[in-house]
Amino acid sequence: QVQLVESGGGLVQAGGSLRLSCAASVTIQKIDRMGWYRQTPGNQRELVATIRDGDKIETAGSVKGRFTISRDKNTVHLQMNSLKPEDTAVYYCYLQHIWWDYWGQGTQVTVSS
Repeated sequence: QVQLVESGGGLVQAGGSLRLSCAASVTIQKIDRMGWYRQTPGNQRELVATIRDGDKIETAGSVKGRFTISRDKNTVHLQMNSLKPEDTAVYYCYLQHIWWDYWGQGTQVTVSS
């Protein structure tokens, strides 16, 4: 069973930066997709940024130019700059391997105005 361990969430003022990291608990030979989603109360989970096998990156329009995703083997990072109050959410790490989907427990990011 793969576990995803997230770190780096917290409270920051608007305009500040945070870096999220997520590591898979086991070595996976081929990761089809890995990245981050976020969710606010009463809303569906939405894509923030993911990296596909072959390094194709998908990024939500609302964070383009501010958030950068990177991956090193079984670890994925999300550098978040110029944070806005609307970025406040629980951020979930995601990993897809063949037909299995794995989710982290979520890490809270709160941006104060």
